[in-house]
Amino acid sequence: MNERIISISSYNPVEIYGVNDKNLDLIKSFFPKLKIIARGDMIKVIGTASDLDTFEEKFDLLLAHYERFGKLGTLEIEQILKDEEPSIAHIEHENEQGILVHGTHGRLIKALTKNQFRMVERSDVSDLIFAIGPAGTGKTYTAVALAVRALKRKEVRRIILTRPAVEAGESLGFLPGDLREKLDPYLQPLYDALRDMIPTQKLLKYLEDGTIEVAPLAFMRGRTLDHAFAILDEAQNATELQLKMFVTRMGRSAKFIVTGDITQIDLPKNQASGLLQADKILKDIKGIDFIYLDQKDVIRHSLVTKIIKAYEKNSDQPKSK
Repeated sequence: MNERIISISSYNPVEIYGVNDKNLDLIKSFFPKLKIIARGDMIKVIGTASDLDTFEEKFDLLLAHYERFGKLGTLEIEQILKDEEPSIAHIEHENEQGILVHGTHGRLIKALTKNQFRMVERSDVSDLIFAIGPAGTGKTYTAVALAVRALKRKEVRRIILTRPAVEAGESLGFLPGDLREKLDPYLQPLYDALRDMIPTQKLLKYLEDGTIEVAPLAFMRGRTLDHAFAILDEAQNATELQLKMFVTRMGRSAKFIVTGDITQIDLPKNQASGLLQADKILKDIKGIDFIYLDQKDVIRHSLVTKIIKAYEKNSDQPKSK
């Protein structure tokens, strides 16, 4: 008899084994000739070499299904182990419903507004997209969802998420901790989006092995990003040279999305926003799309739309001397 050890350390064991090992018991029922012992995130399987090969092949399909759709139930297990290929039906349903990612805790992540739909449509055509709009319009969230979808479909090998380390006049030097601890607060919105879309254990593994990289813009200099989906967030706080540096990192089989809000520029007054200049310099290049989101795309609290309108109205009024 042979023995094989399978690790599921990248996943939450309960999501794979099921509540009270319901999924695991069902899997065992399909392999009566094997002795299957699960301990935490390790599974020991004992049997003949051919039976072990069959088990490992099927178990890999189960994990692939969970990774793509964010859930694994008894119906999916039965279909996969019976060679009924449930993924085909799931993909057809996914396309019909406009679902980008099956996120954590049963979230179905999709475009919700006209301009978010435009981001999705143009991402299939253009390799570089600029999504410009005010807070709450879902530009960053949609961009991250597109990146995660591309990774799950194996269209890219890694995701790069970056932001300029410029926020409301604060200085990194006055923040406590090492470089990563100083920078993490600036990158938190990107982590928040990722947590909605990728199970915690899998996300930690991706961050550890570099499949997903979250880094400040300065760390992009000198690199070529092949087979990557790269997102520059808060691009209104990038200078012209920084933004040019980022978009010229594009390597083979790469997708880039640049997002920003030109009404919230935190750069010093003597520095122009690279996002404003890119809008003028790059808009006529084939293969580059500019999508402008507005208050109609706001998907936060209803008050956010009213706040944006009030500030826009105020900015249009002449200032008193």
